[in-house]
Amino acid sequence: MDQFKVQTIDLQKAQNQTRHKTDGLSSSTLVLRRGQAFTVTINYDGRPFDPLKEKMIFQIVLGPLSVEVPVSTFGQPSLTQWSAFLERRVPNPTGPRALSVSLTSPASASIGVYTLQLRVEARLSVKTHSLGQITLLCNPWCQTDSVFLQAEDLRNEYVRSDFGLLFKGSPGNMVSRPWSFDQFEKGILDICMKLLQLSPQYQADMRTDLKNRSDPVYIGRVISAMVNSNDDKGVLMGNWSGDYSGGINPSQWSGSADILRKWSETQFRPVKYGQCWVFAAVMCTVMRALGIPTRVITNFNSAHDTDGNMVIEEYYNEMGKKLSMSSDSIWNFHVWVESWMKRPDLGQGYDGWQVLDATPQERSAGIFRCGPAAVKAIYQQKVEAQYDVPFVYAAVNADVRTIIIKDRKILSTSTDTKRVGSLISTKRPGSMLMQDITSEYKTEKVRRGEGATGRVASKGTAVSLQLLKAPVVGENISFNVIITNNAAAPKLLKKHVNAQNKEYNRNPTGTFWEAHDDVKIGPNETLTIKHEISFKDYMLKEVEEDSLVNLAVVIEDVKSQERVLATEEFNIRSPALTVQIQNEYVVINTQQVATVTFTNPFSTAVSGELTVACSGLLEQKVQTRITIQPRETMSMPISFTPRMAGSKMLYASLVLTNPPTVLHGFKSIDVQAA
Repeated sequence: MDQFKVQTIDLQKAQNQTRHKTDGLSSSTLVLRRGQAFTVTINYDGRPFDPLKEKMIFQIVLGPLSVEVPVSTFGQPSLTQWSAFLERRVPNPTGPRALSVSLTSPASASIGVYTLQLRVEARLSVKTHSLGQITLLCNPWCQTDSVFLQAEDLRNEYVRSDFGLLFKGSPGNMVSRPWSFDQFEKGILDICMKLLQLSPQYQADMRTDLKNRSDPVYIGRVISAMVNSNDDKGVLMGNWSGDYSGGINPSQWSGSADILRKWSETQFRPVKYGQCWVFAAVMCTVMRALGIPTRVITNFNSAHDTDGNMVIEEYYNEMGKKLSMSSDSIWNFHVWVESWMKRPDLGQGYDGWQVLDATPQERSAGIFRCGPAAVKAIYQQKVEAQYDVPFVYAAVNADVRTIIIKDRKILSTSTDTKRVGSLISTKRPGSMLMQDITSEYKTEKVRRGEGATGRVASKGTAVSLQLLKAPVVGENISFNVIITNNAAAPKLLKKHVNAQNKEYNRNPTGTFWEAHDDVKIGPNETLTIKHEISFKDYMLKEVEEDSLVNLAVVIEDVKSQERVLATEEFNIRSPALTVQIQNEYVVINTQQVATVTFTNPFSTAVSGELTVACSGLLEQKVQTRITIQPRETMSMPISFTPRMAGSKMLYASLVLTNPPTVLHGFKSIDVQAA
């Protein structure tokens, strides 16, 4: 009989990707997870393969690194190196002549795009066959992978789910912001692999970078730097100026695919513009695509402690106006990600969730990046544990020292130990609700430190602020000032109330509303004084999705000159869009109808652009310009045909120009297999 001759090689893309749980990821290559076997079928002519007469050797190449893997006829896959075995097959005398080979990568293999070749060595000839490329990802389903996550529902949420909620606003008036991570969208995985290739580490030393890519700690550090464009050809340029000309207002992004595609299509020039939640959401997309379990975290009242003394100083004048005198700041909220991985570099006890922050705030070893900082190290105050634990520890634990000054003289000071990191939150797995994870970052003792929120007392007078309802754009802001005289004698007081617009990440700008009165108060009396700020007083010029207000009151005792201050920072929520579906039972490849509804609460007509999108439900975004009269209800039907089974989110956004605001709505949909 003539010799064994390889004709074609089939990488079994559909079967392998289903087994590796990479089905749905779009790539020009076969997409696999490390530490797991995959099957290659070799179609041949001539006599069957005889290991005594020829050798089959797979060559697996990653840049300048390569490994030779001879095909064995028996044995067990190795945990530490690539292996290849002939699968036992009953010969089929009439069918096609084929044999199957099972290849396994080690669970510590570097992630990246590999080239595969098969070499057949006989006594008188050597033939090489190209098999094409495979993209190898981390494997949270594999117990020996350093990103292994035990629970299937958590793996589905933190790796496979392609949508989520970002929490913004303030703890008392939280905004759930829908976001489409889009890791299954066409071309996105290939762009994520390109992002690794464009990193300064790869450009400087390809061989070392590729070897280090076996470690999720290293990968997280590289991605954290590459999502911002400060030191490299990174994805997003930050902009907190309020002037977004030449780019897109960060509030208008609603998914990662638009950003990553734009970056790729413009020869990897930074996309304009991002703010913290955009940096975090894009990083979450990249990490999930690479197979590293990741979730988006919001830290409310997040301290940016530039001098490292764990104290944030805030200054007010005697009229209750907040002053910009400190380089430290408290962001109303700050958004980062946590990724799940082992930390052998830190010794025992620090595996699990790690903080990674792609927002360019401070340099870490000379580059704008942050983490991975083990959440357990933050909880235990282990500030020497790398990377960047002191910075994150301060973000959730710093004290706030409030100082009232007049003519550069300090009139009074007070310290609040509870405000910073008052709520740390993420999306609850399998639901569209918020999960409070504050207790993972700090102990009850740290959380319940002495201090005050919104209420400051002195021996003589106490004052607090109370919002009467959660403020919504278009409505008046109603609040009470509550003053208590703790003394047995009447008092004459001066009351100064001041409201300032502010950005979420810095001190307020000018005062837009103020009230100054004299107040007489009897012995041991409590007075409640109601105030209203009208919509026209606070209407913003720029498009915002949640405008923020710093409200302060200073009570001055005319006789003793003693002053007390109470402050409240809050967001004014945009009205919501309602998204409903006609039939709650949604089946794959069957047309459905969703309806987006919005009632104009304003006294004037509003106009803007409505966008409806969903990864896996709509082929393309639906965009339309609309005008709605005062108190009129808009109802927009949207037809869609689901192409993927599983949990999906249909989301809508409406960017209004007058008043300038961004509205959001979403509906989670469970698509059933046929």
